[in-house]
Amino acid sequence: MASPPRTPPRVIPIAPAADDSAAMVSLYEKQPKVYPRSVSGVFARWRWIMVWLTQLVFYGVPWLQWDGRQAVLFDLVERRFHLFGLVLQPQDLIFLAALLVISALALFFFTAVAGRLWCGYACPQTVYTEIFLWIERRIEGDRLARMQLDAAPWSARKLARKGGKHAAWIAVSLFTGFTFVGYFTPVRVLLAELATWSLSPWETFWVLFYGFATYGNAGFLREQICKYMCPYARFQSTLIDADSLVIAYDAARGEARGSRSRKADAKALGLGDCIDCTLCVQVCPTGIDIRNGLQNECIGCAACIDVCDDVMGKMGYAPGLIRYATDNGVRHGWTRAQMLRRVLRPRVLVYGALLLALSVAFVVAIALRSGHTVDVLRDRGALARLVDGGHVENVYRLQIANRGASAQRYRVDAGGLPGLVLAGDAEIVVGPYVAGMLAVRLTLPPETAQSLASGAHPIEFRVRRAGDGAPGETVRAASTFYVPR
Repeated sequence: MASPPRTPPRVIPIAPAADDSAAMVSLYEKQPKVYPRSVSGVFARWRWIMVWLTQLVFYGVPWLQWDGRQAVLFDLVERRFHLFGLVLQPQDLIFLAALLVISALALFFFTAVAGRLWCGYACPQTVYTEIFLWIERRIEGDRLARMQLDAAPWSARKLARKGGKHAAWIAVSLFTGFTFVGYFTPVRVLLAELATWSLSPWETFWVLFYGFATYGNAGFLREQICKYMCPYARFQSTLIDADSLVIAYDAARGEARGSRSRKADAKALGLGDCIDCTLCVQVCPTGIDIRNGLQNECIGCAACIDVCDDVMGKMGYAPGLIRYATDNGVRHGWTRAQMLRRVLRPRVLVYGALLLALSVAFVVAIALRSGHTVDVLRDRGALARLVDGGHVENVYRLQIANRGASAQRYRVDAGGLPGLVLAGDAEIVVGPYVAGMLAVRLTLPPETAQSLASGAHPIEFRVRRAGDGAPGETVRAASTFYVPR
């Protein structure tokens, strides 16, 4: 008996334009300005909590001290990255690569579970746009007042309001650029240089560049960044499916739309719960109509949920006409518990397993990271030579990098071949966070050399931290001993 054909997994659709027709958008054409209306509610409070949390971290961390130095400092001159008690050097860039992979997997995981939460609550573009909009509302007023001010002819009042807004924007932008540079130059040194107008050309450039980027992106481009420049909006549709939690409009409940009085019987009028007030469009920071379905431009900020729930409350209707839900949940009328039971599906499990495995491996690798590293350098022009008595000698240079905050003494020995002897100085003192170079000579007795085939033979250097009256940490480095013909 033939098995029934498999139904391909359904993905959540990204809605086309409202008129279902193709539209040509010129990137050179000035787009209509979006005037988001202020909104209050549960999700608006969460957005502001994230604004305060992210900015307290960003602006505050450079001022923290750790063992007499800045706690977080990416010192490009000395080629050292200080992360509280952890110091990373150029040879530790593998950890940065691992961290980037973990961040990408985390983005995939949370998008598969709950859509664009990052965009709506923690993305720097969203956070700084929220801050700049707050300044704009305080100086120019809410949506209607801003629209009227922009349409009005230039006057002293308009010039004062516009000038005050831009002055506040520039102040925030420059402070942001100063803080950004403070992660690469000690922020207290940077402040002293600023006070004496002695910033270096590169410090001045990056303060102004990052400040200008903040001013332009959050003050002018705003939703254009999310709609046309951010790649995340383009591939989000490949990460979510019909069981991902997104902002959804319940068309079965809301249609047909139409205005009515609070006392009117909507069913008798043949209307749904949507009163077509368009407030969900007015509060949207990207200017979309969520009632047309999920769109690439939706950043998941939930402003439309807050304002719609407020309207539903005033009309005496149940909240949730626009809500966080899955496409399957809205389509089949599932409860929240039914939707949550679909969270643990293969896509999420794969992302979650990879994220957990890499995160554990990253933490373990950091915890087991040795206090020093060893690199063995060979002179390719003189691999081996015969010395007194027929002994075979190889010369090496060991580069020993001290990752600790204090000077350390290291002792070197070698093994791997019978009778192998390390001649010359076998100890070196290396300062904090620097690399020392030690030249060593290994000799092999003639009888051992004669018993070996010509060519390279594996050996091992052992570099042990000496002192403190206790066995120190040992790092092993593989190399070869060359026996001439």
